[in-house]
Amino acid sequence: MSEKILTTKATVQGGREGHVKSDNGVIDLDLSMPKGKDLPSDATNPEQLFAAGYAACFDGALNLMASKAGKEIDSTLTGEVSLLKDSSDDGFKLAVTLHAEIGGVSQEEAEDLVHKAHEFCPYSKATRGNIDVDLVVKTK
Repeated sequence: MSEKILTTKATVQGGREGHVKSDNGVIDLDLSMPKGKDLPSDATNPEQLFAAGYAACFDGALNLMASKAGKEIDSTLTGEVSLLKDSSDDGFKLAVTLHAEIGGVSQEEAEDLVHKAHEFCPYSKATRGNIDVDLVVKTK
């Protein structure tokens, strides 16, 4: 096993209709099932939390790749997580689209940096081969 750099925790009670709280108390949120395609305005869900985590991690990897390439960028990342019907077991599965909006470089450079970040990002490594991840790159 590799050397642990960080360990953090979040505890959920009540599943998708429950409550989530992080070990430091910063995340302290009610959870709610989406009603069709509508999300409740007063609660979150696991897909939103995953979208936030993936986007934050990916943006960090993107800025690291830009720094290593000697590029100064301004980036905004939006993680879009979809819950899909899984016909293989009549359950569900996830798909992700990462929308990267990058200023300070050309479209070609932005696409190259995003692909390098996708190879480096821990979330991308964890999901590779498990879920579909689409990368959408736009320059500012």
